[in-house]
Amino acid sequence: MSTQILAQLRHLKLGGMARALQTQLEQVGTYEALSFIERLGLLVEQESLSREHRKHERLIRQARFKLSATVQDIDYQHPRNVSQTQVARLAQGDWIDRAQNLLITGPCGSGKTYLGCALGHSACLRGYSVRYYRLSRLLLELTQAKADGSYHKLLKQLAKVQLLQIDDWGLEPLKPAHRNDLMEIMDDRHGQTSTLVISQLPTDQWYASIGDNTLADAILDRLMHNAHRLPLKGESMRKLLGQLTEDEHLG
Repeated sequence: MSTQILAQLRHLKLGGMARALQTQLEQVGTYEALSFIERLGLLVEQESLSREHRKHERLIRQARFKLSATVQDIDYQHPRNVSQTQVARLAQGDWIDRAQNLLITGPCGSGKTYLGCALGHSACLRGYSVRYYRLSRLLLELTQAKADGSYHKLLKQLAKVQLLQIDDWGLEPLKPAHRNDLMEIMDDRHGQTSTLVISQLPTDQWYASIGDNTLADAILDRLMHNAHRLPLKGESMRKLLGQLTEDEHLG
């Protein structure tokens, strides 16, 4: 009977419940004092936790983060103008609920991408859909979508992502078509979903990096007016970590 029930649970894709029942069968003494309802409740709870875990894994996989990063592993030992309190507040995700944006800026190697990916990972664990792009890859994907007729479908997909992360903002001059693409994205997302932008350029240089006064006004107005800002400072984290590794090796 037990074997039959376990097989039926797996057939119904209730793997968490099946594993919990297997545990109860193997550890009879631990559970024999519990009532039927209590034991059933443990099975249901395990199935719920299992489904939640699978959802988180799926969201993280779909986000395609550049780095495997978590807020727990962020380094606060080296001063970078960011505090644990700020990160903890952002990791709660309230700003995503309110469709606000986040702008992370700072010099090369200051840990911008790691911080962005860590906050994105935290968002996935809270059930938000996230998608990470380098700006050049995003613009290339949009160009290819125009060529194969899937441009509007891609725009709709991007509009639905609860947290869109765009890295390497402002590294390369934008072509006119790319400015229009960004305008479409920002207009679709404005007031509906959140965007996290990562850039080496300080925000006061973004206007010039877009290259068209009218579109720059429209894009940045939608992006900046309700944005949280994290301007990182300090030496390159890669350089510091490399120096630490070298010192340990020499020591």
